[in-house]
Amino acid sequence: MDIHVVQPGDTLYRLARQYGVSMDRLLHDNQLPDPSQLVVGQTIVIRTPALTYTVKEGDTLWSIAQAHASTVRTLLRNNPNLQGKDLLYPGQVLVIQYQDRPQGLLTVNSYAYPWIDRALLTATLPYLSQLTPFAHRFTSDGTLIAPEDEVLISSALQSGVAPLLCLANLDENDSFSSQLVHQLLNCDTAQDKLITAIVKQAQSKGYRGVDVDFEYVYGEDAEHYANFLSRLRQALSPMGLPLSAALAAKTRDDQPGRLYEGHDYGRIAQAVDYALLMTYDWGYVSGPPMAVAPLPQVREVVEYALTHFRPQQLYLGIPNYGYNWPIPFKEGNRAVSVGNQQAVRLAWDHHAAIRFDQTAQAPWFRYVDENGQEREVWFEDARSIQAKVKLALEYGLHGVGYWNLDRPFPQNWVVLASTANIACLM
Repeated sequence: MDIHVVQPGDTLYRLARQYGVSMDRLLHDNQLPDPSQLVVGQTIVIRTPALTYTVKEGDTLWSIAQAHASTVRTLLRNNPNLQGKDLLYPGQVLVIQYQDRPQGLLTVNSYAYPWIDRALLTATLPYLSQLTPFAHRFTSDGTLIAPEDEVLISSALQSGVAPLLCLANLDENDSFSSQLVHQLLNCDTAQDKLITAIVKQAQSKGYRGVDVDFEYVYGEDAEHYANFLSRLRQALSPMGLPLSAALAAKTRDDQPGRLYEGHDYGRIAQAVDYALLMTYDWGYVSGPPMAVAPLPQVREVVEYALTHFRPQQLYLGIPNYGYNWPIPFKEGNRAVSVGNQQAVRLAWDHHAAIRFDQTAQAPWFRYVDENGQEREVWFEDARSIQAKVKLALEYGLHGVGYWNLDRPFPQNWVVLASTANIACLM
């Protein structure tokens, strides 16, 4: 796989000739909305087929996979133009194998809201090992409140992807509530009720594991939180259901701050099977403009986590979003969240060249909006994603986990599949 950074004068036709691939291949792999609108600094992913097959009458993805010692999921990943569907016609050329040689194995998880676009979900499922519908809530007395997760669960299971039940301390306003989790963690009766409901829900709906995303846990509740996780794991283990926890991106045991103090890495490492490091949001809504997940800071979190966890317990968190800030930054200013594909479109619309911060390993640009306000955008592209996936492989981590699946980012999945082998858990 090559990652080409668009230069002045580049066209898709010129890139196709330069790399010896078809324009159709570049369009499909990068899902470009308009091939004539290339932005200086934009990334274009180029994959070179090593083996192709021309579809004949009566062929199916399954029969083609069998004939080439492959799998349907692999064929769907190799041919993103199929959009996750077995829609073949005679004369169609499929890629059986690329010249890429992925290194290492990663379990790939992503959160998704129940209202995710169904076509986007279908197109992306072949790249996932797990799917985590967001999210189950609970009341202070331990009553479990389920989302409308049936479509996501059935879609995942039909695609050979393991669905995970996510439990989050969200209040009625969908905000993470310290007080709600405090009440739960200090009442054994409520915990018993909630754990029983989680086990029943996981069994009845076909979930293949549980993920707990308790954020802004009080420091005084850190030990209680680890104990709750341990109790939940003991209840899930007889069914063979693993437990994971999403953790704030800490770099030391005594890191101050409401986000960090309730997550005791040492205790939690003993209480769960896996943990997702939420290695994103250094650049955040109410902070100054900067990379959402700068690589040096991400690496620092991983190295700290490995002082408590085994590598095979850890998922590296990857953001599928960016932020758009008004500048100069002033206290009280708030950024707007943007999708990574949307960011490139913004750059085109405002005639902005995309730059790349070599230290942070992240793209960014500035432009002036329709109101004369200067703005700065940081987001993710093929280069920044490849750097994060390679970091996960470098440290031998169990996998990567995305927040979240709800915005299209086709380059991400091409880079992922070209860089690592994706685990299939079903």
